[in-house]
Amino acid sequence: MRLLRAFAAAALAVLALTGCSTATAQRPVPPLPRTERDRDDLIDAAQQVLVDRCLARQGLTLPNASAPQDHSASAPQNHSASAPQGPSASAPQDRRLQSALFGRGDPELSVTLATGYTVTAHTDGCLAAAERDLYGDQRLWFRTRVVVNNLRAEAQQRMKRDPDYRAATARWTRCVTPAHEARPGRPDPAVSTRCARESGLTRLRARLEPALLARVRAERQGQLTTYRQLRTRALRRAADLYAERTVQVTLKKGSDPS
Repeated sequence: MRLLRAFAAAALAVLALTGCSTATAQRPVPPLPRTERDRDDLIDAAQQVLVDRCLARQGLTLPNASAPQDHSASAPQNHSASAPQGPSASAPQDRRLQSALFGRGDPELSVTLATGYTVTAHTDGCLAAAERDLYGDQRLWFRTRVVVNNLRAEAQQRMKRDPDYRAATARWTRCVTPAHEARPGRPDPAVSTRCARESGLTRLRARLEPALLARVRAERQGQLTTYRQLRTRALRRAADLYAERTVQVTLKKGSDPS
């Protein structure tokens, strides 16, 4: 997930609000962005603002070149991210910033996926606090998002267990392996593509993966519904946060709220 540094510019771009030059007693209610990318940008920008506020309360700021990474992305993940580096930041300051941002100690949240990977996250730290503000329930959002982000990986895991797919994979392996030699770690791309076609692997993958993904999505329908509900809440909170900041900025410019 992209976490944007310049909230006002990004939000202005995605919302294209009008009538905000003069503050009013009632805060404007902005329309929600129409495209999924713009909605992602708005949520990311709001999360960045919340993270910045949280860090500021502790006397900390992110270096301009740094952006906190979302800790509930697709597995596998290593969530012990290195501390952001700044030109004048010392090692103790980096450690303090990392702890404030990502949390301290062992992660409190953990989800083991059907693929066998385990994804973890903290409930403390500014990223976790921002998620609680946006989604309402950080624990539920973490569990739901980790599963939803890995639906395709789950479908692919099932595909690998399919007997026809395994037989086609064996044919592909024989095809890319030179006679009397070990299979190359990285077969020539042209050879790999040709063998995938000749072994039937390409055709099987095109048939099996969409069907298995549809099945996985049907089985995870409850989690998909929760994911959409939580994301809608975050989107409305992000839009409200933008409206709040718009009024504050306008008032600072000297507009008469009456």
